Amino acid sequence: MTGKVLVGYATNYGSTREVAEAVAAVLEESGYAVDTQPLREAARLEGCHAVVMGAALYMFRWHKDAKRFLSKHKKSLVQMPVAVFALGPTHDPHDEQEWRESQSQLDKELAGYTWFKPVDIKLFGGKFDPEKLKFPLNKLAGSEPATDIRDWEAIRAWAGGLPELFGLS
Repeated sequence: MTGKVLVGYATNYGSTREVAEAVAAVLEESGYAVDTQPLREAARLEGCHAVVMGAALYMFRWHKDAKRFLSKHKKSLVQMPVAVFALGPTHDPHDEQEWRESQSQLDKELAGYTWFKPVDIKLFGGKFDPEKLKFPLNKLAGSEPATDIRDWEAIRAWAGGLPELFGLS
């Protein structure tokens, strides 16, 4: 393999970072050089063969750091394979309506970048912890219980298929 894989993430509360670290671990176990870091800190993409971008959907929007990353690195990203994951639903993993709405939100956000053609886009369940919320979200959460519907087996399986999508296998 030439170059490395950047696994970048945008997170407010850490759950997207945890998923990015799991993706990076699978790639590293497969023998690839991986750089894992927040998208807002990714200054340059020189030397990268591929990019994995991860960001959560918050309040019907994709994380602002993901959008800034796309705008900042457009010239580099059009020349390499990029895979995207997003964390969406946080409550019932079987609520098809919530999954459809989250996928629609992600599709709408990505549609604003007509030049961007990821090799894959994956939506995973997310995590909700009202104890970590900052004002005013902590007031809006009411008495909602903490949830975590991230499917670690599905996350690792998706990561295991990335080398083939990136042309690295």
